[in-house]
Amino acid sequence: MQVQKKRKPYDEINVTPMVDLTLVLLIIFILLTTAAVQGIKVNVPKASSSVSLAKPTTKAITIDESGQIYLDTFAVTIDELETQLRTFKATTEEFPVVVKGDRVTQYGRIMEVLDVCNRVGIDQLGLVSERVRPS
Repeated sequence: MQVQKKRKPYDEINVTPMVDLTLVLLIIFILLTTAAVQGIKVNVPKASSSVSLAKPTTKAITIDESGQIYLDTFAVTIDELETQLRTFKATTEEFPVVVKGDRVTQYGRIMEVLDVCNRVGIDQLGLVSERVRPS
């Protein structure tokens, strides 16, 4: 006569497969995020007088190769730029500003424009660039 052992019911869940799956998913997310965050090389486009605005309230500030500043398509000095932005900010609380600088413009000139935008209190600010296509 053989003695049969009584089988105990499982009262614990085996979590090892779930941990393996979680670690594999974590590795996949890390790899995909790392691949997506790599630096994108950009070429800043040349300034143009034709401005394509996404919204009617968007202001475009363009700095050409000689350092001349344009608000939309009108040439302004740095002081006139600040005055006009303050006037527009008084009438329209929230408006986006897009800064386009020629690729040979001195960086200091662009920083002056960004400083004016900061003093005026512009929250929505964008820099226009051209995406480099991989070869």
